[in-house]
Amino acid sequence: MTEVTSAAEASSATEATSATEVASAIGATSAFDALADEIAQGGRGLHALPADLNADETAFVRRTALARKHGVALPVTGDYSMTLARARCENVIGAVQVPVGVAGPLLIHGERVRGEEVYVPLATTEGALIASVARGCRALGAAGGVTARVEDVGITRAPVFATSGIEESRRLMAWVRENLEEIRDLAATCSRRLHVAEVRPQAVGSSVYLRFRFTTGDAMGMNMATIACERIVRELIEPATGIRCVALSGNYCTDKKPSAVNLLEGRGKRVFAEARLDADVLARVLRTDRKSLCEVQYRKNLLGSAVAGTLGGFNAHYANMVAALFLATGQDIAQVAEACQGITCVEPRGDGVYVSVYLPDVPLATVGGGTGLDTQREALALLGIRPGPDTDAAEGHGALRLAEILGAVVLAGELNLLAALSSGALASAHQRLGRPVAP
Repeated sequence: MTEVTSAAEASSATEATSATEVASAIGATSAFDALADEIAQGGRGLHALPADLNADETAFVRRTALARKHGVALPVTGDYSMTLARARCENVIGAVQVPVGVAGPLLIHGERVRGEEVYVPLATTEGALIASVARGCRALGAAGGVTARVEDVGITRAPVFATSGIEESRRLMAWVRENLEEIRDLAATCSRRLHVAEVRPQAVGSSVYLRFRFTTGDAMGMNMATIACERIVRELIEPATGIRCVALSGNYCTDKKPSAVNLLEGRGKRVFAEARLDADVLARVLRTDRKSLCEVQYRKNLLGSAVAGTLGGFNAHYANMVAALFLATGQDIAQVAEACQGITCVEPRGDGVYVSVYLPDVPLATVGGGTGLDTQREALALLGIRPGPDTDAAEGHGALRLAEILGAVVLAGELNLLAALSSGALASAHQRLGRPVAP
């Protein structure tokens, strides 16, 4: 997009863009202009648009209003291919584009990905990331592939209650234990996918946290868990006990934050992936050796993380692969904050190494939220995941398959970064692939 250098040029560019969009996409009407002017002048909120406008029309009006108010043209933001009505986003004005690359083939031996070579879409703005993962995929393929396993721990929500002290706290916890089946029955009416696995209490002073754990099938489940907790609290616990719920989330869940409780007990999906690589693969593909790789793992991932006081981050860069796959497949991006917790292991085995990754806290989904957006649905289809009425896969299969793929991709990226560090190739790779090309 041409850089706008003055208010006059901005106004001209905005008007030209608006005219083009209106004529080609929506149809020019004075009503849209009037609404845009009203927003720009402060007489109407961005959210307060007529209910009979569709998603594309409301986005156009908002873009026009913002362009007129701030003198900034937004033609690329308004040039999107997705079905905007599927977006779970308020005050929509368009879409932000992130490049998507593919790493693979990645050979995975899982319970849902059974000996398949998978090409993995990753959305990122970081140069060298996909090349790094791709080299890890080559090494793992040469070594016979990745073994991946996933446990469905379940999503959690933990409301906090205020009691008068120890005795009332004990009374609340006892009531929950004694009425667990009634709690389960009410939760089941909120969604066919939702089932209460357990309710774990934690008392601190005059506060009681009830950590509800739900299994949610192919859905990530945070919204349905919140709705269910609201009903359980308001319809069952408060009336029966007289004890007040202070907040539906008391941070003992723990959602979108790294935490010891999630590291130890798990949340969402608990993911394991492992492989063995012999000396030939280490030397030929990764340009390293057993001793060097093990030393980097020990001094960086273990000791370095301990010295830094890292909370669950005993790894090199899980967040890179987690964020890229989350973005490509429509996951809740903020949950990268918890999903990047985990531990990498590198051990000498024969003349090579055993490598593994452990991600105990991975909330993800293949239905709901951003997974319904057009490009994200294509990415899931590329991974062999097509949820919906036309599939014969059992409920929960898609999310577990995606989690197995995530574990394998994290292992590929983790392995290659450790190899690059041990061989001294990290800086040169980023110099070659991560720096912008001069125009």
